[in-house]
Amino acid sequence: MKMEQVLFIQTGMGIDVHGQDITKAARRAVEDAIYKNSMPGIEKSLPEQRLENMKVNVKVAVPLDRNKLDVDHIKEVIPYGSVHVEVTDGGMATSSGIILDDKGDENDLMYMVNAAVEVGY
Repeated sequence: MKMEQVLFIQTGMGIDVHGQDITKAARRAVEDAIYKNSMPGIEKSLPEQRLENMKVNVKVAVPLDRNKLDVDHIKEVIPYGSVHVEVTDGGMATSSGIILDDKGDENDLMYMVNAAVEVGY
């Protein structure tokens, strides 16, 4: 989504160690990016000083299974504004060292996803 002005960018990383759930890792990456921040003056910087006028671009870099990514579940993490999610190749899939049947593992891979969250209008 095109922005007139980017006001804030934060990055995060999320991991799903067991279960090979790329959406869970991506959601954790977005949460990592936004939950350590406070933007108390953001409303005053937005058109008409309304949170509804905020635009949020979420970029997630995923290693595998892009077709299994639930973009709507990622959007739910963002509390305000209109949200656009862009998915790119990246992140990492690496061995967790163990397969745990009770965790739903199909293999020993753990997924790491990177996220960048841009806030503006």
